[in-house]
Amino acid sequence: MDSTSPVSTASLESLTNDFKNQSLEADRSNDGDRENVKLKLEDLNWDHSFVRELPGDPQSDNIPRQVLHACYTKVSPSAEVENPQLVSWSESVAEFLDLDHKEFERPDFPALFSGSSPLVGAMLYAQCYGGHQFGTWAGQLGDGRAITLGEILNSKSERWELQLKGAGKTPYSRFADGLAVLRSSIREFLCSEAMHFLGIPTTRALCLVTTGKYVTRDMFYDGNPKDEPGAIVCRVAQSFLRFGSFQIHASRGKEDLEIVRTLADYAIRHHFPHLENMSRSESLSFSTGNQDHSVVDLTSNKYAAWAVEVAERTASLIASWQAVGFTHGVLNTDNMSILGLTIDYGPFGFLDAFDPSYTPNMTDLPGRRYCFANQPDIGVWNVAQFATTLSTAQLINDKEANYAMERYGTKFMDDYQAIMTRKLGLPKYNKQLISKLLNNMAVDKVDYTNFFRSLSNIKADPSISEDELLVPLKAVLLDIGKERKEAWISWVQSYIQGLVAGGISDEQRKVAMDSVNPKYVLRNYLCQSAIDAAELGDFGEIRRMLKIMERPFDEQPGMEKYARLPPAWAYRPGVCMLSCSS
Repeated sequence: MDSTSPVSTASLESLTNDFKNQSLEADRSNDGDRENVKLKLEDLNWDHSFVRELPGDPQSDNIPRQVLHACYTKVSPSAEVENPQLVSWSESVAEFLDLDHKEFERPDFPALFSGSSPLVGAMLYAQCYGGHQFGTWAGQLGDGRAITLGEILNSKSERWELQLKGAGKTPYSRFADGLAVLRSSIREFLCSEAMHFLGIPTTRALCLVTTGKYVTRDMFYDGNPKDEPGAIVCRVAQSFLRFGSFQIHASRGKEDLEIVRTLADYAIRHHFPHLENMSRSESLSFSTGNQDHSVVDLTSNKYAAWAVEVAERTASLIASWQAVGFTHGVLNTDNMSILGLTIDYGPFGFLDAFDPSYTPNMTDLPGRRYCFANQPDIGVWNVAQFATTLSTAQLINDKEANYAMERYGTKFMDDYQAIMTRKLGLPKYNKQLISKLLNNMAVDKVDYTNFFRSLSNIKADPSISEDELLVPLKAVLLDIGKERKEAWISWVQSYIQGLVAGGISDEQRKVAMDSVNPKYVLRNYLCQSAIDAAELGDFGEIRRMLKIMERPFDEQPGMEKYARLPPAWAYRPGVCMLSCSS
């Protein structure tokens, strides 16, 4: 697939590591100062680069319409609010924003983060973007219920964008009301933080507030709407730019192609600055792997280097999803972050029983385009649409576009194989062993998370009798007959042979495996338990679950019930599967 030379790979890695090391040195010098920085909301350091440097909509109303020749529209929150309440907040996010924890105790905090009171220094807007939805170009989409407050520069000079989701209509709301319900807001708040603590790149969530008003939703699209409590999540990311942010302008013809370049320059300048200063070098030239042995020089075109990095970040992200059994559910191109972040938590789901065809999105039935097994292929399809956009704007040529997709494939396989090798505690990747394992898990509907967590209990001892081989897995291999038991014994025997070749102690391996195989993931039924309590006015379960998900790899004695298999009620519609608008 990729014929990159060892020298060129080393050079690219060296360049990246140099940049990271420079950042680390700067981080260390600022650590002491950063610990002392605790700001009030009025003292946050706002810097509105998106509004300052990019073309905006001359109109500032929230009437649904086509917004042309602009990257954003200035808007004001319009969600009705009455006695808003702070449901929960993330200490971790507050820390990197340098926000004093006492600020969350302010009586006006819920009003500020529901959009009903203005936040000093904020400059609000909704972003314009388009996208392919379920493989079909959908035209203009945009922030239909998300309103950006602006960007904050923290004490480490990191740029963080804050956004209120559910704050009301924008020009991009189409036929919707721009609001969000407590149910979906709890899911987004908790999963944003849970994914971060699993080590998976993601947008974050600062806080969750209720609006005190009700919102009408037809959750199952069956003509039976009901009123649900309204809520708003404050989402945080270094950028909310998506593949679709570029697609929309390329789709509108020559007049807007220059906006693609302007937006690309903006993204590189602020979020990929190491690509600005690359000098031409033969050591950073790569063969495309095509029959003509053509060469792509990533230092001669920063846009090509950028496309490759976006592709590789996307590949790494999806490899990490596959490793923990996460299914996004709506991998449209407008839900693909250029930073390689998990973004837009809608009908997501973690695998319970291992089922490669699992989709948590009822809108995705029966085609299952976005099912668990399809995510890697959808990733490269989406990268292809992004590369096509850059080609249309004449920022990259066809060979560079193809190379970005090639790099996606190589990076995905490298990362996935490395992660799966660590999950099994093996000394090297064993395709046959892992393929057989996943097949066995699918046949017997084995719980994905609990199985890998249990696997570290197996000893690297070939002398263990067949009667004892499956004892460490008895809690996860349920209701298997004689034939299936024999299949598992055969697999465990092969697995033990692989472990023996590793030459490390069982204790060392268990520690290493437990550090990559979580005990706790945010299963949909856990979300629903928190939702049910919250809708009755009890927010304690949300806060408790947040604390548990902040330590997913720890045993956390007393919290074992949060690692249990789903109860029977978890398989009802609205829990195991949701709609796109949930």
